Amino acid sequence: MNKSTRNTLIGAGIASSAIAAFGAVSHTVTKKLISVGMDRQAPAKFAEARPKFNRSPALQGAMVQLEQAGEILQSRPTEIVETISGDGIRLVGHLYRCENAERTIIAMHGWRSAWYRDFGIISEFWHNHGCNVLYAEQRAQSESEGEYMGFGLTERYDCISWINFLNENGFDKTPIYLAGVSMGAATVMMAAGLELPGNVHGVIADCGYTSPHAIWEHILKKNLHLSYGNLRKKTIDDMFKKNNQVDTITDSCTDAMKSCKTPVIFIHGTDDHMVPVEMTYENYQACAAPKRLLIVPGAEHGMSYLVDKAGYEAALMQFWADYDKIAT
Repeated sequence: MNKSTRNTLIGAGIASSAIAAFGAVSHTVTKKLISVGMDRQAPAKFAEARPKFNRSPALQGAMVQLEQAGEILQSRPTEIVETISGDGIRLVGHLYRCENAERTIIAMHGWRSAWYRDFGIISEFWHNHGCNVLYAEQRAQSESEGEYMGFGLTERYDCISWINFLNENGFDKTPIYLAGVSMGAATVMMAAGLELPGNVHGVIADCGYTSPHAIWEHILKKNLHLSYGNLRKKTIDDMFKKNNQVDTITDSCTDAMKSCKTPVIFIHGTDDHMVPVEMTYENYQACAAPKRLLIVPGAEHGMSYLVDKAGYEAALMQFWADYDKIAT
């Protein structure tokens, strides 16, 4: 073997080792990201890293108001209710009844959040305007069972379980609305692509994304400055399917909207850096059902109600006025 050939082989060996090492590191990073994204129990350092995901300085300032509103909602006389999901896990909800209710809302909170945190700020408006509200605890979060979050793919069927629960417990005479924020919005949009009972009159989707893959890619590239190549995508695919026992994760909110028959109001803030407002535009354009769109200038992720209460409330009241009495 001559010197040139030997050097070429040595160089190739070094390159192969470097590629293998990079692949191993990349796989380890991907597994940690999956754990943060899907596992019930987040890694210990997640609390330190979470601001990178969704909290700008302005948004952190608003958290005080949200926390105070959440504490007030927790103090309200809610009834703890339970149902069983289609795959056999126990789901927990908090039912806040309204005297002489005109409608019932099923409220689905977001990723690694809580019912009182996401909806505390709007709960009094709902309660004062004729709404029973069932605040659901999403699977694999808080008191609901389950080990993995499904980014709407599994949770959409939990919406059906909650609808059936309400209809079996005396709420079948009032219109039902599905409401969600962030991952909760993705949950209710995907549920709207399924066959829903006739007393589900509308969907309220606040800052939802287009698909699990789309939001993962956005967060990795824009927020964490990591790549989202085919290898990482396949690793996420495989682990998601295994953890959640599903055959595919290609379903999307956009596809669900194409077959949706239930009226939808889409809401989003222009300054959302976690879920870009363009995703709501995509979902809105795809929606085959009657639809409304409320874009709130200057609002960050999940902050549209806080930024423009008057506009938000007016949009919901008009939505209810138009669809409370109309069977879908």
